[in-house]
Amino acid sequence: MAQSASSARAWIGTGVFLFLAPGIVAGFIPMLISGWRPHDWGGAAWVVPVAWIAIVLGVAFLLHAFALFALHRGTPAPVAPTETLVVTGVYRFVRNPMYLAVLTIILGQALLFGSWWLVLYAAVALTAVVTFVKGYEEPTLTSTYGEQYLDYKRNVPGWWPRLTPWRG
Repeated sequence: MAQSASSARAWIGTGVFLFLAPGIVAGFIPMLISGWRPHDWGGAAWVVPVAWIAIVLGVAFLLHAFALFALHRGTPAPVAPTETLVVTGVYRFVRNPMYLAVLTIILGQALLFGSWWLVLYAAVALTAVVTFVKGYEEPTLTSTYGEQYLDYKRNVPGWWPRLTPWRG
């Protein structure tokens, strides 16, 4: 019973965090910036399917990465982390798939809505994320998981995915 309660809390917490963090960063703020008004690309209509592919792939990777945290009975939120280091699924290819997925969603919207303001917002978001990762997340993971995280960090790039999955 305790395990199912822990699992339920993990799924609920993960869902709430998904709504609050990426939902605001990749949904609400881009809506405020762009009004979600599609751009008329005219002769360059091929941009629209490219934009949608970026958005859909970003959402799919984001949901997959979030689900892995719930499956490990925790959340991506720093206040309710997993008990074990998450190094499965997309995390075998890149250490920061959630951040990359969010940036992909924002840039897909920038294309779809023809918004340079969203491109600028993506650059600001990237700067904030890298600062958070380097200043808080990596030191915290190192102190929490020690050599296990350092081995993972040595073998899996933070921002540019590996071509083959890490099997450490």
